[in-house]
Amino acid sequence: MAWFLFIDESGQDHRESPYEVLAGVAIRDEELWNLIRQLHDSEVAHFGRRYSEGARELKAKTILKRKTFHHAALNTHLLPFEYPHLAKACLDDGANNNTVRHFKALALAKLAYVTDVLSMCKSRDCRVFASVVEADAPTTTGHGLRKDYAYLFERFFYFLEDEAARCHQPQHGILVFDELEKSKSHILVDQTHRYFKETAIGRQRANFIIPEPFFVHSDLTTGIQIADLIAYIISWGFRTPQMAKPARQELADYAAQIASMRYKTIRTRQGNQSFEIWSIAHIRDLRTQNEKLDEE
Repeated sequence: MAWFLFIDESGQDHRESPYEVLAGVAIRDEELWNLIRQLHDSEVAHFGRRYSEGARELKAKTILKRKTFHHAALNTHLLPFEYPHLAKACLDDGANNNTVRHFKALALAKLAYVTDVLSMCKSRDCRVFASVVEADAPTTTGHGLRKDYAYLFERFFYFLEDEAARCHQPQHGILVFDELEKSKSHILVDQTHRYFKETAIGRQRANFIIPEPFFVHSDLTTGIQIADLIAYIISWGFRTPQMAKPARQELADYAAQIASMRYKTIRTRQGNQSFEIWSIAHIRDLRTQNEKLDEE
């Protein structure tokens, strides 16, 4: 059995985002196509057509921006059966379909679709993994795999290891990234190969995770679009007690849906045989232990 881990980022531009997030959604191979079909049907049901037809992409920063929630709250009455038709008209020809009713219908369609995405992922036992990095976290000067990637792979490995024990059959993890600039993709591939081939812990994890990542175009790959939504919601709405940055309250319901898809495992750490490890890791420092010691 195989699990696809679709991976995307949010907040790496160091602009407004409260956290940098590297997020992945794990989808079982036998569930992937059924989930994709469901989500395509959901697009048509809410927008009256595929939102992502043509050049338009279902990006979280577009469909979950603050203006969407403002438009959804506009003081005009819509019946449920009206908003797919109005949303479609707005998407087809926004210049001539730009009334308050059109704006509200499109906003409601966007929010309903995001709810569907997360609910359908939950119903198909998808799991969320993420590394959440403080925006001012000290960075590493080394050339190895970055800590946020290493933490993400670690949590995914633990999940696959537990699944193999639970199901009594091998589990394989397939890494699927949103395509980066080609030079950056080459760097990530090289670092990933060296991590899985040249480090003892990486070689152990290669028993479950296939070390060769795939790179795809986000606008053509539904799994990456899901990961993009998750990364954005975690950055702006999901919080643990250790994450002090304020959250956008309008994202609270979505954040709760994501929290319900986290994975918790138990491992032995520093003599503690019941150490809890969650699939969303909060990282305050990207330096290696040796770099920290040198700095001190």
